[in-house]
Amino acid sequence: MVTPTRSDLKSWTMISPSLTLQLSCTFFLVGTLTIGTTSVAEERVFQDPFNPAPGQAAAEAQRPPDPESPAHPDSSSEIEPPLESEIPDHTEEPPDPNSLVQPETTAELEPEPSAPVSEPNPSIRLKGHVWRAKPGIVFLKTPVGPLSLSSSTALKTIPASQEVSFVIHDDHLVVDIVKRTDGTLVHRYFSGPFKRSDENDTQLIGWTPKGEQIFHMGNHARALSNRRDGDSITVEVDATNTVIGVHDLQYDLQIGQLAPRGSQAHLLLTGTISKLKSNFIFFRTPIGIVNVNAKIGIKNAKVGQTMTLRIHDHHVVADLSRANNTAPDRRFVTGPLEFATSDRTSVRLWTPEGEQTYPTDHEKGALNGTKEGTPITVELNGHGDIVEFHRVK
Repeated sequence: MVTPTRSDLKSWTMISPSLTLQLSCTFFLVGTLTIGTTSVAEERVFQDPFNPAPGQAAAEAQRPPDPESPAHPDSSSEIEPPLESEIPDHTEEPPDPNSLVQPETTAELEPEPSAPVSEPNPSIRLKGHVWRAKPGIVFLKTPVGPLSLSSSTALKTIPASQEVSFVIHDDHLVVDIVKRTDGTLVHRYFSGPFKRSDENDTQLIGWTPKGEQIFHMGNHARALSNRRDGDSITVEVDATNTVIGVHDLQYDLQIGQLAPRGSQAHLLLTGTISKLKSNFIFFRTPIGIVNVNAKIGIKNAKVGQTMTLRIHDHHVVADLSRANNTAPDRRFVTGPLEFATSDRTSVRLWTPEGEQTYPTDHEKGALNGTKEGTPITVELNGHGDIVEFHRVK
């Protein structure tokens, strides 16, 4: 065993305080780092990614990008990432109030339903083929019956190879005569109240199936200079809407049959029954006397009654009421028989209010043996109740 000398003890005594100071500093630094690391770990809250807590979205939006992944692809990867203790922790900072405000969403307002546009009365749309013609008059066959056009100054030659479109809209009349082969326009006539343009005295404004249009008076400006607004007038125009003639034009319409399916026939007329003869009803309307065959589905009409007649393709609806009484006393709904159910307990027919179904339980005998597609008439009273089923003969 070696015994330390006095010089060794003196050296140890000098080293001991320095070693003690170093150990103390070491323990102090280690303790400080441990406490700091524990504090940071306790302050950081790890959220469940599948069940985020409220405000997590805002905190995620504010969290800086991962230092190990460059914010831009071109950033240098040689830059040393900061120490974890240098990364600021935002978990305890209150979220930015602006980040929690949801963007205002403008509620899509449904457009208000527009008021139903009332159909003009009178209103007629028909197409006809030339049946017979002579200078100044042409007889046409239409889906609902014969139609004649006459004029003392026009309609000189209308061959059978041409067809006619006849349109009435309130107090306006449009007649187009075209070639049946290719639809080339041959003649176009406009009748209605005279209306001069406010911007140009040599222009007329008239209704057409495509809306109001301007017509140039052309060489007829002097002949039309003495016309006043509202005067009834008939003019012939060309394809450029230039007046090429001033005429008179009359027409005569008879409704003698149901239109075939697909004819696109259309008619709306209201008037007074002025006379009854055989099966014909003399119907006084704003466009004149129209002869209507009662066999299209009108029963027990009386002189003096008001009648509103509607034709929609191959359907007919006639409303009869006492004079000056708007509510109908009788309605006759005519159309091809179509059962609404497989057990044939109801039929479906067109009306101005849409398709309607009518039960057949009280009138099964009237329809026995009737095939679908056969024209029938449902007679209704003023309350809309079924009075009787009729077969159209």
